[in-house]
Amino acid sequence: MQKQVLGRGLPTRERGLDVFISHPQKQNAAGGDIVEIPLEKIKPNKYQPRKNFDDEKLQELAASIKEHGLLSPIVVTPAIDEGEYEIIAGERRYRASQIAGKSEIKAIIKEVVTDKQKMEFALLENMQREDLNPIEEAQGFKRFIDEFGYTHELISQKVSKNRSVITNALRLLNLPQDIQDLISKEQISAGHGRMLAGLDNEQIIRDIVEKILKDGLSVRAVENLISELKAEKTEKPPKRQEAEIEKLNEELQRKFGAKTKVIGSNQKGKIEIFYFSLEDLERIVKELNINI
Repeated sequence: MQKQVLGRGLPTRERGLDVFISHPQKQNAAGGDIVEIPLEKIKPNKYQPRKNFDDEKLQELAASIKEHGLLSPIVVTPAIDEGEYEIIAGERRYRASQIAGKSEIKAIIKEVVTDKQKMEFALLENMQREDLNPIEEAQGFKRFIDEFGYTHELISQKVSKNRSVITNALRLLNLPQDIQDLISKEQISAGHGRMLAGLDNEQIIRDIVEKILKDGLSVRAVENLISELKAEKTEKPPKRQEAEIEKLNEELQRKFGAKTKVIGSNQKGKIEIFYFSLEDLERIVKELNINI
């Protein structure tokens, strides 16, 4: 009976992993056949981008493995210690097999794998299976940049996502850690996070998050709220500056004997002088030493 091959029979979007795997019918056991390996001889991939494993889903998978066996083998590579292996892809299946009380697990051995390939493979597998939360995904992208010097463009090619998606995902890592944790736990969405990442005031971020949690604000509602806050910040000068502008306005009114208005900030603005008759205008023009 022919053994199942990882990637064969899976949806098209999961076949992108084939670039890292040699199929069993083309290799012997040392090069890619499905073999049984003792669980005690296997250790997790240090480049695994996924940090959170849902206990309930692990239990469900463990129950399935008990009843039906492991349908899709994990992929491993020989570790430094002879006779041991490191997971390239399939840590969730490995953990569930442990819970199921299995002593061995089906695996495909990939002989020569660089650290870069290990990381690429782990990230791709999790993304294609939609196993990563937005923060884990962003952390995976950041590791590509920090550890391997990838550009946003190169990452976008590797994971088949637009460059803007990579950039926006990385912005989430600028948020305070506790806010990132809320996104990981799905208490607020990545869309909320992207809106908040555009703010540079941590207290305002926390105030908005409190409103999201309390009032269930949608991403659009948060976007509108942030737009309003930015508009208020632009229009309203700081209190000290406000007092100085008011004092200047009073001086102008005394000088011209007319209603005046100073609008703006230390960088730019305008002065308005109001007149209510031709005589008013002529007097103000005279005060400005303008010859008509």
